Amino acid sequence: MSTPHISSEKGQIAKSVLMPGDPLRSKFIAETFLDDPVLVNNVRGVQGYTGTYKGKPVTVMASGMGQPAIGIYSYELYKFYDVENIIRVGSAGSYVEKLAVRDVVLADSAYSESTYAKEQCGEESDILYPSETLNGKLKKAAEELGIPLKEGRIHSSDVFYRETKDYLKKAVDEKKCEAVEMESFALFSNAKVLGKHAACILTISDSFVTSEVTTPEERQKTFTDMMKIALEAAIAG
Repeated sequence: MSTPHISSEKGQIAKSVLMPGDPLRSKFIAETFLDDPVLVNNVRGVQGYTGTYKGKPVTVMASGMGQPAIGIYSYELYKFYDVENIIRVGSAGSYVEKLAVRDVVLADSAYSESTYAKEQCGEESDILYPSETLNGKLKKAAEELGIPLKEGRIHSSDVFYRETKDYLKKAVDEKKCEAVEMESFALFSNAKVLGKHAACILTISDSFVTSEVTTPEERQKTFTDMMKIALEAAIAG
């Protein structure tokens, strides 16, 4: 079988999927951590690989950037490929002093001004939540690996370049967001409507507080702590 956006056959995608935004990050994770990774999707250059991690099957597949993109790929994975767990592994910008560049953050909720969930399934809330079960596995994995893990609400924004600054007051002061990315709200919506599990673990790549910024190569290749945590959670019983 295939979908309009995924060319894999049924059975080529594991029950648990790590989903970075960047196809090159997908390739890096697969080649660095998986045994015998096989390219199972490359439609539109959105690379997906299936291999094994500690003997258990895991798929790593990119989502592209933004909620419409992850909304399509995660929905098709859940609905047509029987995926049970999707862990987004991505980068985020810090809104607050306590989250420094390279800190690993677990989303305990996602706020968005996006209409994605309302249009997709009639969801009226602007705050959605990840799977408690999957978040529990991520926290346990981080503890066992000895990797510090911070938790907080994430702002899933539809806009990267903004001409106004008043959004920060709402996102930080009113909605209590601590970092910003562009995908998790749609992922959480899909998981909720389809009865699946979703989580989002992020590495802070830049700071609105200090103006520190990492390079594209650093974001692709050095944010390995979140990858290790996600892989351990993906194979946890």
